[in-house]
Amino acid sequence: MGTRKKIIPIFVPHKGCPHDCVFCNQKKIAGQIKDITATEIEETIDKFLETIPIDTKEIEVAFFGGSFTGIDVKQQEEFLNIVYNYKKRGLIDKIRLSTRPDYINDFILALLKRYNVDIIELGVQSLDEEVLIKSNRGHTVNDVIDAVNLIKRWDFELGLQFMIGLPSDTKEKAINTALNIINLKPDFVRLYPTLVIKDTYLEYMYFAKKYKPLSLEEAIDICTDILILFKYHGIPVIRIGLQPTENISLGGDVLAGPYHPSIRQLVESNIYKIILEEFINENKIKNVSILIEINSKLVSNIVGQKSSNVKYFKDKYNIIIKLKKSELPLEVLKVHTDEICYELVIREYIEKYLKRKGFILFK
Repeated sequence: MGTRKKIIPIFVPHKGCPHDCVFCNQKKIAGQIKDITATEIEETIDKFLETIPIDTKEIEVAFFGGSFTGIDVKQQEEFLNIVYNYKKRGLIDKIRLSTRPDYINDFILALLKRYNVDIIELGVQSLDEEVLIKSNRGHTVNDVIDAVNLIKRWDFELGLQFMIGLPSDTKEKAINTALNIINLKPDFVRLYPTLVIKDTYLEYMYFAKKYKPLSLEEAIDICTDILILFKYHGIPVIRIGLQPTENISLGGDVLAGPYHPSIRQLVESNIYKIILEEFINENKIKNVSILIEINSKLVSNIVGQKSSNVKYFKDKYNIIIKLKKSELPLEVLKVHTDEICYELVIREYIEKYLKRKGFILFK
């Protein structure tokens, strides 16, 4: 069986960006200081292709960093032509790029179609006007909606990048942005808690006490509800948090904020804690030992980092949890007590949680 898809990343730091958003220093985030050249793009692709296993199912070249469609059109064509030639020769399968909503129009999308681009990611960040203004995004919510509609009309795969904890953001605003993103029906989402990075305006705001970043606990709480919403509506969240690099780490270029190299796992574990607690309260289970039968892929999520979930249920409900690995579907858990075996369908308990929280469920 072939391995999963491989992505060859090409970073174009700050190329094409007309605004310095308060949170952004793409050179630090990308771990790259100088701008890339056409020759370096070819060298990067060739180097990756030498090491990618021959049975890899899908190989993708992705332009990350600045707003690709804001680059001078001649340079866009130069970069795209290089990658397109690899695709024509069957050496790669897909081309991806990221850009700003206000740098999407019919001319640009026709250009991208000509070079067989497959996936466009939009840096949406928020769908709250005040948050966009305070973050110096330089575009409006309507710009996002217009760009999404155009991209769908031109039949590209669409990803939306979404941040929480920006200036003037709140949990309520973040949830509303998530609900509005659900209505836009992207093919996937990336979710990033805001970090204070060196050499950004947010650094000045932070040290001037004009901005307070989310704590890790707050970020996990907000990301949990957002991820639950996206899961319920069938929208994949392909990443939570910035990719750890030599620069992106506490003590590196991250000065403050909810940084954790495994934040996705913390959020997933919290979701399973919520699901189990919904089930335990519904069935009035306490002061017992239970055996949870699960797919082996879910063990770390059920247990929690450093057994945090196991400790939580022992301390709050006096429930001792034991685990049994099985070939159950990922969507199902079985909970055995001395007297009964319950089958827990995860989606049903996600829906109960969302209803209890009062979130509107869009169909």
